[in-house]
Amino acid sequence: MKRNTRLIVFGIFTFIMASACFVAWNVARADSDQEEEKVVYLTFDDGPSYIITNRVLDILKEKEVKATFFVVGNKIEGREDILKRIHEDGHSLGLHTYSHKYKEIYSSHDNFVKEMEDAGEAVKKVIGFEPKPIRFPGGSKPYLNSSLLEKLHERGYKVFDWNASLSDGLNYNISTERLVKEAHKVVGGSNSKVYLLLHCDQTNKATAKALPMIIDYYKNLGYEFKTITEDTPEYYFRFKKS
Repeated sequence: MKRNTRLIVFGIFTFIMASACFVAWNVARADSDQEEEKVVYLTFDDGPSYIITNRVLDILKEKEVKATFFVVGNKIEGREDILKRIHEDGHSLGLHTYSHKYKEIYSSHDNFVKEMEDAGEAVKKVIGFEPKPIRFPGGSKPYLNSSLLEKLHERGYKVFDWNASLSDGLNYNISTERLVKEAHKVVGGSNSKVYLLLHCDQTNKATAKALPMIIDYYKNLGYEFKTITEDTPEYYFRFKKS
């Protein structure tokens, strides 16, 4: 009888300890996941440009933040020093086609792939390698499908759209205050991973002015700034797979 009592007590004690460990592990894992979820990928399209891209780079350096630049291939000639600076400052590079002309790049899958290959070659001539992250001008929808995705993957490309964007690519005369307000509406501290689209073309003066406040906003919310690399999981708009 005493032996059975001891076994019962031991079983109850073991169960309590195991439950406590399980709860503690789950709490630790939840805390870890929460920390990992606070990530923002700050991305800039349509560069490099003479003045704005350099202003953006100055701000990023001052704020000690890294970003990703999806560059247009035909804008590189004459601005090689800017492209080199993006790379040397520790930011990541992606491809945004060579011409950025919608009628040409979206006329066929082969044309789209060639646009990326030409852009990659233009980058490679300057910094010695071809980036594999790519972004569709205007976003992948409705252009991306299973067939095109397969062609891109065969060449090692990875597609990145966004889940948050500011209207600096649509309205070049937008005010700095409006851009900051748009950034505040993007997450509200709730989104797990933010792929934020901004632009650094010559017309995006307001973007450069708003950038310090946008960075501070995310920092205050506890977000970690990361760059998109070849190891970053793809993020593209859903499409109906055939």
